[in-house]
Amino acid sequence: MEIVEKKNKNIGYKPILDGIPNWPVYQLSKNRKEFLEEVTEKSIARIKELRPTRKQLIDELEATVYREQNRMKRNRWRVDPRDENAFWAEIKKDLVALNSKSENEAPDEILRKITHRYANEIAGSFKASSYKVARAVIKFGFRRLLNGARVKKFGAIFRSKYTLRDKIHIVGKAKMIRNLARRGTVVMVPTHFSNLDSVLIGWVIHSLGLPAFLYGAGLNLFNIKIIAYFMNSLGAYKVDRRKKNLPYLETLKMYSNIALQKGAHSLFFPGGTRSRSGAIETRLRFGLLSTSVEAQRNLYLEKPNPGEEVRKIFVIPVTLNYHFVLEAPDLIEDYLHVKGRDRYFPEQDNYGSMQLLKFLFKFFTKGSNISVSIGPGLDVLGNYVDNEGNSLDAQGRIIDTRDYFISNGKVSVDLQREDEYTRMLGNKIAKEYHRINRAFASHLVAFVAFEMWMKQFPKLDLFSILRLPEEDLEIEYAAFKETFKRVRKEIYRLKKENKINYATHFKGKADPVIQHGLDNVGTFHLKRPLLMNKKGNIITHDLTVLYYYHNRLTGYDLEKFI
Repeated sequence: MEIVEKKNKNIGYKPILDGIPNWPVYQLSKNRKEFLEEVTEKSIARIKELRPTRKQLIDELEATVYREQNRMKRNRWRVDPRDENAFWAEIKKDLVALNSKSENEAPDEILRKITHRYANEIAGSFKASSYKVARAVIKFGFRRLLNGARVKKFGAIFRSKYTLRDKIHIVGKAKMIRNLARRGTVVMVPTHFSNLDSVLIGWVIHSLGLPAFLYGAGLNLFNIKIIAYFMNSLGAYKVDRRKKNLPYLETLKMYSNIALQKGAHSLFFPGGTRSRSGAIETRLRFGLLSTSVEAQRNLYLEKPNPGEEVRKIFVIPVTLNYHFVLEAPDLIEDYLHVKGRDRYFPEQDNYGSMQLLKFLFKFFTKGSNISVSIGPGLDVLGNYVDNEGNSLDAQGRIIDTRDYFISNGKVSVDLQREDEYTRMLGNKIAKEYHRINRAFASHLVAFVAFEMWMKQFPKLDLFSILRLPEEDLEIEYAAFKETFKRVRKEIYRLKKENKINYATHFKGKADPVIQHGLDNVGTFHLKRPLLMNKKGNIITHDLTVLYYYHNRLTGYDLEKFI
């Protein structure tokens, strides 16, 4: 396991807390009923602040019922509760009855029913016994999944050639995240490419000796029974991106907000969903991210006097790097439909349990590396922090983040100001993603090949390029190698400027690095996006999927070196 503090790869980290009962996520689960009641009541208060009049609130509730009933007709998922239709029909009936009554009667009870239901839908169900089982199964599964031995017999799958730390490389600020988790509350914000991301991050958290984190996991993951079991066991809370109504969004944010205030380390994907294009996220969704800012402000409100010790919230950007993504063909299809036809496709998940099992079985037969790059800690305003959790300004001087929440001499609530803080934090995270990104040879061969074909047909737009017949797409190896070396040299330069990173296999003589990239890029798709033909030249069997992998290195201005 590659980490900055140069630990022996065969030595794991000791847990920073002794025993699961001391974990904040366990404490939340232990007091689940009281926690959800607090989420419900504070969500109601927030919604009534945003919709202060009776008419505004009733209009909002009627819009919520309409959207929910429409969702059930158009986009129902297996994971949805069976009584959805009955519940919303009953709420609609209650609203009709309320409208016929006195104008002095408030819709508070209807609002409470909705927010209480949402809170229970969102809530995780962390259990120590299930967590231990899930942790053992995940460790076993990843070890087999990343076993590099090519198997000839089924039984060979269960003979491990590599350890997990040989195949999953954790690089970056591993020691810092452990220090910060001791001193405050950590919010881990990874990039998001695959349905395997949540499970992978769960293993990384355990490997670093950290207590379990609260997960903000897309509800679509719970459509897949195998993943749903692990997510439930690990205490993931559910994020349903189909629901855009105010009561749901405020309940979701309040759940995260209160959990952070109670010291529960949390994880969510600020990109909102898996990257459809394959590129590193540049535009982040601020909903859950804003809860970090609000929670920090509330912690200062609880102890308003300067000098009082307040638990700080630290934000840790993380980039995940794969040679391939199982869902890449469908993700890039969705992206191109939106980009080319300006149409929105709701998130569908075509990978059920059997498809996932078939994929994993195929994956068992080959080796592949995964890289997890941990960035430096940030405070909730996007300032860097040191190993002790002190916030630093641009000149490296220690600053007090409490000052950012003070108006007229005291800590105060200013939602407009905090929205700006959230944007600042989001922009900083997006920059850190690109800076700590770890380029793979597979990313580079995909980038070079696709860009060379774009240059070969300068009069064609992207969609015309993607429709070209495969027989028109062939690059002489000598030209490809020369371009590969030129672009790689630029990446070396960018690394010296601390603008990108790259894997250890990225260096060395060009031929074996190119071969490594070709062997690994999209290796488990039915049609290989990039390969070498019998003449030794570069060809593709799926230019669209190649475009997905190419996009991993966009944003660095490398195109001008093609």
